[in-house]
Amino acid sequence: MGKGGIKTAAQNRKAYHDYFVEDKHEAGIELRGTEVKSIRLGALNLKDSYAAVTKEGELYVYNMHISPYEKGNIFNHDPDRPKRLLMHKREIRKLHQQQKLDGYALIPLSVYFKDGRVKVEMGVCKGKKNYDKRQSMAERDAKREMERARKSH
Repeated sequence: MGKGGIKTAAQNRKAYHDYFVEDKHEAGIELRGTEVKSIRLGALNLKDSYAAVTKEGELYVYNMHISPYEKGNIFNHDPDRPKRLLMHKREIRKLHQQQKLDGYALIPLSVYFKDGRVKVEMGVCKGKKNYDKRQSMAERDAKREMERARKSH
């Protein structure tokens, strides 16, 4: 029986600050036993993580830190090991083509449970320059001010 529903385990909020998210894709992830338990406890960090396609045509995510499971003893795995993402070959090829474009990167945006399975939401992202970040912050502040003004009246 599937558990149903989607439960977010972690989000990469910094990705939205540092990049323009052009496109989103869902991928499965190949994990080892205790890693799933650590993710259920929310012991993972997506900061500074990215994905890349290897020469063999496989998609791996790097710098995704999954803390060792406390009760895992000798069965724990290296918290920073590259983890293979599971997608169809044609999807991986399409992502690889997009990634090769100048200034684009594959960034994990969130990790969540979907029907009891761990999924990763990948974003095809273009890096923001500093002035873009300032502009985004100014827009957010202006929006907040408008909300405040509307609530007070």
